[in-house]
Amino acid sequence: MKEHVDAVRSFNRFYTRQIGVLDESLLDSSFTLTQARVLFELAQRPQATAKEIGDALGLDAGYLSRILAGFAKRRLIKRERSSEDSRRVVLSLTPAGRKVFKELDRNSHQATSRMLSNLRTSDRQRLLASLSEVRNTLAAPAPGSGEIVLRDYRPGDIGWAIERHGALYAQEFGWNVEFEALVATLFASFATKHDPSAERLWIAEIDGERVGCVFVVRNADDPTAAQLRCLLVDPKGRGKGVGRRLVQECISFARAAGYEKMVLWTNDVLIAARRIYEAEGFRLVAEERHRSFGQDLLGQTWAREL
Repeated sequence: MKEHVDAVRSFNRFYTRQIGVLDESLLDSSFTLTQARVLFELAQRPQATAKEIGDALGLDAGYLSRILAGFAKRRLIKRERSSEDSRRVVLSLTPAGRKVFKELDRNSHQATSRMLSNLRTSDRQRLLASLSEVRNTLAAPAPGSGEIVLRDYRPGDIGWAIERHGALYAQEFGWNVEFEALVATLFASFATKHDPSAERLWIAEIDGERVGCVFVVRNADDPTAAQLRCLLVDPKGRGKGVGRRLVQECISFARAAGYEKMVLWTNDVLIAARRIYEAEGFRLVAEERHRSFGQDLLGQTWAREL
């Protein structure tokens, strides 16, 4: 065991030097790493309580309070009474706070991009796969916990995703094999051509069983836009927040990858998916009737800024 502990500690020392964690400020800004993480958590939510931020980051309440007081003094955050419960004080970033966060986020993306650009494509893919494996191993929930786990795809996952799309959409909406063929084409294109630094596929599991999937690619018509595709939640995972977790992961990844907005195409009959998109800040921007998959449908394009 001692050699295992020593190996992990050695890696920690190496990586903290690599990303500048020991510097007095993060990315030549006026913020520490912890302050930047608090800004990041605030940027992911329209509103949040201090307790929610503290729980998400595992921060001591007093330490977090001092950080938030500093943000308030610099007018980066505002405090308001909750409209749902006047006893709760909710926090949100001001326009100035969002500007600061976007600059930090952009600088972080550029620094990481520079680090990855020195690697060969094969090495970069190997690194990303290893990072995903480390994260999944350390974050693995206890068996039978019912916790949602999102992971990168593995051999067999794409076949599962295509089969589930074909079977479920036939059962629930009467769509024919044209839809399954389209899904197979999209997944095959991703598997053979995607850029790991800007495009990603996630599989959702509960207790080791696959219950959902989604992927993000660069939009073919607008390189500044990420395209969300093939969101699916198996009946075994419905009502547990799987779809929302998958969409939130897509949004976080797209921001970190430097995209300016995210777009998606769906059909109006997919009511559950549309509710998730709307809850996560997407807005309907276009509609068009079409005949596809053996049905008369109303196609919809949704988009949101990042």
